[in-house]
Amino acid sequence: MEHKKGIHFEVSERKILLRIMDLVMVLIGIYLLGLFFDFDYVVINSENSVAVVLLAAYITTFGTIFELYDLQKASKLDTTFSNIVITASTVVLFYLLTPVLSPYLPEERMQIVYLYVVIIISILIWRILYLNLVESPRFYKRVLLVGEISNIDGLVKALDASDPNYKIVGFINSEATTTESIKFKGLKEFAAKDFLEIIQRERISEVLVASSSTEAIIAEVYHDLMLLLERGFKIREYTQVYEELLHKVPIQFVGKDFYKYFPFSRSNENKLYIFFHRAFDIGFAIIGLISGLFLLPFILIGNVIGNKGSLIYTQERVGRNSKSFRIIKLRTMVVNAEEDGVKWAKIDDKRITAFGMFLRRTRIDEIPQFYNVLKGEMSIIGPRPERPFFVNELSCIIPFYETRHIIKPGLTGWAQVNTRYGSSIDDSLTKLQYDLYYIKHRSIFLDFSISIKTLSTILYYRGQ
Repeated sequence: MEHKKGIHFEVSERKILLRIMDLVMVLIGIYLLGLFFDFDYVVINSENSVAVVLLAAYITTFGTIFELYDLQKASKLDTTFSNIVITASTVVLFYLLTPVLSPYLPEERMQIVYLYVVIIISILIWRILYLNLVESPRFYKRVLLVGEISNIDGLVKALDASDPNYKIVGFINSEATTTESIKFKGLKEFAAKDFLEIIQRERISEVLVASSSTEAIIAEVYHDLMLLLERGFKIREYTQVYEELLHKVPIQFVGKDFYKYFPFSRSNENKLYIFFHRAFDIGFAIIGLISGLFLLPFILIGNVIGNKGSLIYTQERVGRNSKSFRIIKLRTMVVNAEEDGVKWAKIDDKRITAFGMFLRRTRIDEIPQFYNVLKGEMSIIGPRPERPFFVNELSCIIPFYETRHIIKPGLTGWAQVNTRYGSSIDDSLTKLQYDLYYIKHRSIFLDFSISIKTLSTILYYRGQ
């Protein structure tokens, strides 16, 4: 069987492609602008290399903050256009504010407008090409799912929502079937005997095996999988793909072999990483507290008008190694919000005051927690600390919930920048998946990514 693999780009490849081509198109646009018009504010040559590199750094940094490289948003032209405009506006503004590294302001101020317009047009042209070429069906990764009926539904829904280019075209039931077997109608089912023929006919690029145990795979399917593997065909295990595409640990699919899924990051024991992580915590906490002092007069006025009660309160939370501590926050709810008992905070919670909602959306309510960071009870980045009442409840329902306490809780984290506020058991499960992913893959690069995404959350007013 000869198989011609389709052309497709992996998630990481598409993100790199977007970044590189954004820069290439902007540089080409600026070069053409200088070639055909009287434009000399930014000149593409070796003598001007520092200014060019600075411009490229600004485009990449602010493009990340304003979600130009979010693949879900990059697949929608209207969202992409608004993000390009915001990114270009910020890039030009910062470029003007750093005249030591960037060129001095031109005498003809219209040249600044030309730079602004050419950045927008250059990136927009490339993104239109991206949508019509790279995002077209010819570049889809066509996947055949081989697995148990019980695993398929949740897996298909999760993967469909994660990557528009990852197309599961059908599945083969890896279990022995009878007339009484449950049928899955959400995806086309192929017969096990046609396995190799399907690979050829449907132009399959990858086989995804979703079986909790190899013992459950029938001999016919297992034989064909081995044959494909020997021929160099790409076969992957479903938890690996789930984690790679969704950036969270699929604990709902983890069984007795749980230890295989939690080879936690070496950074958790790397003394150099821990030292720099703590140094970052202290430095950022000091800056945060000083910034809070400047905002304090405005917060006090807003609290008197909008909250009408005490400004600061403390609450017991569970920290590292399940030890409790008192978290410090700015009050965002009405006085005696829990006089009827402990309740989940919800979206549009009536207990949250108007000023309290502003504090939450901008994350200003968390400024006092920088003091907890200085004391070493919290970190800037980590799982959000939960209240003992909810920890006791959730740990009885969700497996591995206590695992999130092996590192310090944080002001922001991978769960906070990827999902909304947890107001149910299902939401807590999703947050735990993200928290475990962070603990498993913890690194300087992931910390930097979380920091950038946190800025996006604040700027887009998505605080919880």
